[in-house]
Amino acid sequence: MTAMAPARTAPDLSYLLDHTSHVLRTRMAAALAEIGLTARMHCVLVHALQEERTQIQLAELGDMDKTTMVVTVDALEKAGLAERRPSSTDRRARIIAITEKGAEVAEQSQAIVDGVHQAALDALPDDEAEVLLRAMNRLVKEHLAAPAEVPQGVRRARQKS
Repeated sequence: MTAMAPARTAPDLSYLLDHTSHVLRTRMAAALAEIGLTARMHCVLVHALQEERTQIQLAELGDMDKTTMVVTVDALEKAGLAERRPSSTDRRARIIAITEKGAEVAEQSQAIVDGVHQAALDALPDDEAEVLLRAMNRLVKEHLAAPAEVPQGVRRARQKS
């Protein structure tokens, strides 16, 4: 006897969001790789340029664990794009300072990121792109603003960079 799968009563939003997010990340990774960056490196460069931030603050903004953040900053330092410096406001803390070369690369990488995002939106008619952005922003700010509390936690999708 074969069990019948339950009939779907709503669109598979999880699949739609996961799939489009995965494809967008792979396109972003490929585009940034052309200038020797990962998405994480871009994230650190851009956020560190906005204001003085510690490695921990940047890790939180980029949703990175400590180990990943250390590896990312090490790679930025090796490339001459960033350096660890003492904070000007807390002598116990170290901040990630972006070099002049790093600022130039951040400008380049931001143009790449914007281009990847725009290409995805350009695949839709203008009115649909506008509705998509409005709907996604509303979900992010309201109904899906924060994850649910679950006893064992939910593993995030593995990201390749």
